[in-house]
Amino acid sequence: MNKKYYIIPIFVPHLGCPHDCVFCNQRRITGLSTDMTREKADNIIKEHLKTIPSYNKGLEIAFYGGSFTAISVDMQRELLGVAYYYKKQGIVDRIRLSTRPDYIDERELLLLKEYGVDIIELGVQSLDEEVLFLSGRGHKSEDVYKSSNLIKQFGFQLGLQMMIGLPGDTKEKSLYTAKEIIKMNPICTRIYPTLVVKETFLENMYLNNKYEPLLLQDAVDISTDLLMLFQYNKINVIRVGLQPTDNITLGKDVIAGPFHSAFRQLVESNIYKMVLNEYFSEKDLKDKNELTISINPKEISNLVGQNSVNTKWIKNNFGISKVRIHGENIPSGIFYIKTREFCDKIKKDEIIEKYLIGNKLIGN
Repeated sequence: MNKKYYIIPIFVPHLGCPHDCVFCNQRRITGLSTDMTREKADNIIKEHLKTIPSYNKGLEIAFYGGSFTAISVDMQRELLGVAYYYKKQGIVDRIRLSTRPDYIDERELLLLKEYGVDIIELGVQSLDEEVLFLSGRGHKSEDVYKSSNLIKQFGFQLGLQMMIGLPGDTKEKSLYTAKEIIKMNPICTRIYPTLVVKETFLENMYLNNKYEPLLLQDAVDISTDLLMLFQYNKINVIRVGLQPTDNITLGKDVIAGPFHSAFRQLVESNIYKMVLNEYFSEKDLKDKNELTISINPKEISNLVGQNSVNTKWIKNNFGISKVRIHGENIPSGIFYIKTREFCDKIKKDEIIEKYLIGNKLIGN
């Protein structure tokens, strides 16, 4: 039986962050308006442990929000000490934190080693100098390369996060950032579309017509290429889109931008649409009124799409009157398309590779 992994998140909202990036209001994003303390962190861990089974599980404590390594060393020791206690007791398997690329050095990494940190995620956001400047990041791309190398040299696992749709960003720049991230070979990455959050400089830019957020479909299309690119290169994409909360939703703290409560599923479904389009474009479907797609049950929702968008697209674009979807005991990444005349085995990864090569996203 596979282990189920649980994460205990501890949010450290905006503590220590030396810059106000145009997009950022950590108190809004995390839903927290008070600072974290050792006692609060310990209580959060204890409350989560009450809900987590004590068997066949992996458990991680993760410090999110702000820039962890930019807070005072004393506060770092207090918070990490709480997490490390549970790790030394064998209750927790891993400790993770997120921080800025320009607040990593050898002294800091020695401190994190002392307290048993396993994974360090860097908020890269972009590796284009203009985008970094216009977004108020306060560092340059060279800081990302330097800190990433140091993190790996010290034996930590590296995670890299990126954003799309920042001021000055383009699809080409986002793809460049992704390709550079791949070269640094992190164990994981995250893709976040830029949202306009209340009480940020980006809100002021947006209200004064100095910033235009990505449309939802554009964000989905860009993220589709990014997700395929990362997965092709065996990099685990652990999140696509900001996690919805009571505050992070359109009409509340998010005033504009490509927000969707199930953004990743939109992207996964878009990948299937691309795969189907590549297949159908080379197939003669004349007089084929019905077809059946057999697929692993866990993949049905992504194949069909929200509100059956993909099955409707098949019918509208290829003259198929009836599309049946069957869940079968088939390995993930493989599905079958059947009519009365033929039964084709489709390998999703092969079509994705063909797409990436055809669009010059790999192999050049």
